[in-house]
Amino acid sequence: MTAVFLQYLSWHFFDVPKKILKAFKNILLFNLEYFSIFLLLKTFFSHWRRYSFAYPRGFDIRAYAGVFFSNLISRILGAVVRTFLIVLGILVEILILLLGGIVFLGWFFFPFILVLLLYFGLKFI
Repeated sequence: MTAVFLQYLSWHFFDVPKKILKAFKNILLFNLEYFSIFLLLKTFFSHWRRYSFAYPRGFDIRAYAGVFFSNLISRILGAVVRTFLIVLGILVEILILLLGGIVFLGWFFFPFILVLLLYFGLKFI
């Protein structure tokens, strides 16, 4: 009987916490890939959806200015959207970290909470 109890303690307090931490590490890495945070940082000032305009042949200052400002707006729009996605991805990362901490600590305290609930439940009977 004591061997089974010691195996349970080893499983509950050593084996499963390692697996929980490994699972949350995988979830955090997946989230980074899902939001493509590093790729968004690399291409921060790229054109939005590759919408770029070619400069015309010849010398026409109005055409050059129009193409320049169109490309500038495309890059600014790309930076704004990428900023929003990067911030959203980081907020989701923080949320996953908080939930992971709650689950991890909850796993350690669950047997004690279960014993307390059984004690108070039986006390009311």
